[in-house]
Amino acid sequence: MVQRSVESIARNVCAEPVRAEPKSALRATLLARREAQAEDPAQAARNAALAERLRALLDERAVRCIGFYWPVAGEFDARAVIADWLASDDAREAALPVVVQPHAPMAFHAWHAQSPMKPGRYRIPVPEEERVVVPELLLVPCVGFDSDRYRLGYGGGYYDRTLAAWPVAKKPATIGIAYEMGKLGALPRESHDMPLDAVVTEAARY
Repeated sequence: MVQRSVESIARNVCAEPVRAEPKSALRATLLARREAQAEDPAQAARNAALAERLRALLDERAVRCIGFYWPVAGEFDARAVIADWLASDDAREAALPVVVQPHAPMAFHAWHAQSPMKPGRYRIPVPEEERVVVPELLLVPCVGFDSDRYRLGYGGGYYDRTLAAWPVAKKPATIGIAYEMGKLGALPRESHDMPLDAVVTEAARY
């Protein structure tokens, strides 16, 4: 089941520069638009197109382990794409991020389509089995993104901290997952911000 509210996440993890709108206000606006879009009759077609583009990208990547996310607040649900990708090769693995403690790097626990789940921090489901894996590619949910592939997330900094403390020398490829409605001119940037390697939407790959 896709969780419909991001209130607990936002509260707890908390071409022009988008009219200088503060990130927090911009985030709230985009989240409201995305949840409203989820009720649009055209959303099924958007999701089908995004799934097709995402699977095409994954088929181009020679990776054996993908980290993705449990969908909340109108995010694209990548579980079917990942399950299909896993079914194509028994050697493949997938994993979900787990917040071990607040304001710390996340771990990734192995997931498959039949994995029993339990409530994690911020009420986001995580695998019951706590087998840690190290993904070679991450699907990163975006509240918004810009033409240079910089991401607007939920404001907690979890992906930044996780990538900065990655447990092996080679960092994973980062693929943002978003809808076209989240595309912006240019996001405000800080010195630690890094662009994603790609962003996939229902209409394009950036």
